[in-house]
Amino acid sequence: MSPVRESVAGSTRSCPHCRATILESAVRCPKCQHHLRFDSGAAARALRTSTPLKVEGVLRNSVGAEAWEYSVLLTIRNERGEEVARQVMGVGALAAGDERTFSLSVEVYTPEGRAVGAPEGRAIGAPEGRGGGPA
Repeated sequence: MSPVRESVAGSTRSCPHCRATILESAVRCPKCQHHLRFDSGAAARALRTSTPLKVEGVLRNSVGAEAWEYSVLLTIRNERGEEVARQVMGVGALAAGDERTFSLSVEVYTPEGRAVGAPEGRAIGAPEGRGGGPA
C-alpha cells in the first residue's frame, strides 16, 4: 500500500505555505512554488505535466497619456459555454510610460503522464488600433 493518498480528479486543498487553492494531487504549489510532497513518487508525478495553453501579452500606456486602470478577469467555461468559474485575478493602474506583462498558462495533469495537445483556439477580440482589431 502506498503511503500517498490517491485523490479524486479535480479535488482541491489549500497550500500550507500561501493558502492558495490547489489540486489535492499537486506536488508543488503553482503559485508559491513550494514543494508539498517529498515521497519517492513525487518527482515522477511532477513530470506528468503539459502546458497546452500559454498566452502572454504586454499592455503599455503611451507616454504623456493619463493613467489607466485595469482588471484581470479569468473566466472558465465548459463545452456548452456555461460559466464554471469567474475570478478577478488582479487590478492595478498604469501611469504614463508604465508597462505590464500578463501571462496565462493552463497546466494539465494526466494519470499516464501523457502530453495533451494544443486546444482549439478561437479569437474573441483583438486590440484596437494595432491593425488586428475590427475596423
